[in-house]
Amino acid sequence: MNLKNKLSLKTFLPISIGLFCIYYSFKDISFLDFKELFIGIDYKWILLGLLLGALSHISRSYRWKFLVDPLGYKLGLKNSILSVFAAYLINYTIPRAGDVARASIISNYEKIPFEKLIGTIIAERIVDMICISVLILISLLYEFERISEKIISLLSSIKIGSLLILFITILLIIFLIFMILKRFDFHKKFSNFLTGIKSGLTVITRMERKFAFIAHSIFIWMMYVFMFYVTSFAFSDLHGTNFFHLLISFTLAALSIMFSNGGIGIYPLAVEESLFWYGIEAVNGLAFGWVMWLSQTIMVIIFGGLSLFILPFINTSNSRN
Repeated sequence: MNLKNKLSLKTFLPISIGLFCIYYSFKDISFLDFKELFIGIDYKWILLGLLLGALSHISRSYRWKFLVDPLGYKLGLKNSILSVFAAYLINYTIPRAGDVARASIISNYEKIPFEKLIGTIIAERIVDMICISVLILISLLYEFERISEKIISLLSSIKIGSLLILFITILLIIFLIFMILKRFDFHKKFSNFLTGIKSGLTVITRMERKFAFIAHSIFIWMMYVFMFYVTSFAFSDLHGTNFFHLLISFTLAALSIMFSNGGIGIYPLAVEESLFWYGIEAVNGLAFGWVMWLSQTIMVIIFGGLSLFILPFINTSNSRN
């Protein structure tokens, strides 16, 4: 498969998933009821949530320095912050393309070898995977019986099951076509993937400031969780919602992002479905999910766009942080 076809598939498939989720979310919900919910929103909680989200991104930028320093290079903090925000914006075009773009930006401006930067980003993803796994484990331990019961009930629904079967069948067909076109390239891709993981783990073991790195990792995910939690206060119907119920909703929403561009469509649906398990009306859960997604997206568009604009100007001289 040539590069153009690969990019088309990587763009088309996530967008298709997102559009399907948007249709599925709104097909049984009155748009007028949905619209009225936005009138009574307390926007100060959304602003506070955005502040927490911005802090998590800045912490991620600073944490990256702990991975780059052992390689014998100095990563400028300003460039790191701007490249992280730019990467989040680029992820809205092609999922995970932001990681490659972030490494390319720093390689260009900081003169650090691209392949070494990719190794550090893989190391970050390994740690992020561990963090989200811990949150999932906490959620499962807290509500294992209810979660398993709801999942079985959801899958046994004829109406939902039929849609899922149809949608999964379409995805499988696309996946099979993709694999056939790739042919023998799969083994090479898998080998490169394992090599990347090995490189990432090597970077972590060589790191000197391990405690600071762990502290920042915990802080980043705490800010993600509390961004989700405090934003729920913007909706009067969500006041008093159990923290662990929101944590479960957060983990499902966070996992959903990998399936579409920036989580469009599927993120709000994941929030709605998970909160519905705990008696939150679908329209309220969906409105909260869209507010969460839109607020993050607007922040990424604004700061990511500004970052792409500012980066060439602050790197016109040879000075570094």
